[in-house]
Amino acid sequence: MRLGLFGGSFDPVHRGHVELARACQQGANLDQVWFLPAAKQPFKQHGPVASDSDRLAMLELAIEDEPTWRVSSLEIDRGGVSYTVDTLREIHEQLPDTELYFLMGADALHDLPKWREPEVIVALATPLVVARAGEPTPKFDALLSICSPQRVDQIRAAQVTMPEMPVSSSAIRALIADGDIVAAMLPNKVWDYIIEQGLYKQ
Repeated sequence: MRLGLFGGSFDPVHRGHVELARACQQGANLDQVWFLPAAKQPFKQHGPVASDSDRLAMLELAIEDEPTWRVSSLEIDRGGVSYTVDTLREIHEQLPDTELYFLMGADALHDLPKWREPEVIVALATPLVVARAGEPTPKFDALLSICSPQRVDQIRAAQVTMPEMPVSSSAIRALIADGDIVAAMLPNKVWDYIIEQGLYKQ
């Protein structure tokens, strides 16, 4: 099985997340995509705004029409800071014969060598680096400090492209706090959930 792992805060999950997952599944011929909301991300000083249960609920609503996608609470259940290497090790132990990929935006590629045990990360899973239309070309040479030129070439060959979609969770939270309607940026049922639960209001 070819399994794509998509980590993040998903606070909230938005249409950009959904389209990125779809582009990666199609581009890399993934059998399944798992969304893994982080308990706390290493490079974000403050934790998620929405509760773990709300973020999980929104993800379930966002992917309910995608039979090969699922939400995993592995990182939330583990608690503490969510490190990609720990998650990959755990999934590799559970599914040793599965070919693992992890989904990431091109903007995160430059920082990958600064992650915890990056050499292990790129050994356990192939990064699917997503180049969004209108953004600079990903700089794969940043990976030469953590893996061989041959491995860098493999990762470069797996690059995925997707349409330009300028939307972020932080911007959505700010707009909602200001009373704006951001339904177009979110899966319909996620927007309904946010309204019903009164999330992200000041």
